[in-house]
Amino acid sequence: MAIASYPSFVIDCPDAAALATFYGSLLDWTVKTSDGWGEIRADNGSCICFQQVESYTAPEWPGQDVPQQMHVDVMVEDLDAAEEAVVALGATKHEHQPGTSFRVFLDPAGHPFCLCVD
Repeated sequence: MAIASYPSFVIDCPDAAALATFYGSLLDWTVKTSDGWGEIRADNGSCICFQQVESYTAPEWPGQDVPQQMHVDVMVEDLDAAEEAVVALGATKHEHQPGTSFRVFLDPAGHPFCLCVD
C-alpha cells in the first residue's frame, strides 16, 4: 500500500525562479514562483520544487569533490532534437559523454541531468 500518491523533490539552486522556469519549459509543466522558491507541476500532480540558497555551489561532475547528490533523467524520443531544445532553454552540454543512449547536460544552476532514449 502506497503512503503517498506522488513524490515531490526539492533542488537547491542560486535562482529558484530561473531554474523552475527552465525545468517547467523542458517538461511542459506549470510553473509557480515566489520569493526564493519555485515549483513545477505536471497535470498528474507530480511536482519538483526549487529552493534558493545563498552561497550555492554547483556540483562538479563527473568528479565528486562537490557531489551531484541527485540528477534528473528525462526520457525523449529524439536525442538530437531534444539537445537543441534544452540548449535553447539555457542548458550546457557536458564535455564528458559516457554513453550512447543518453546525453549529459548541466542545467542553468550546474546540476547534471540526462536526456535518455529507451
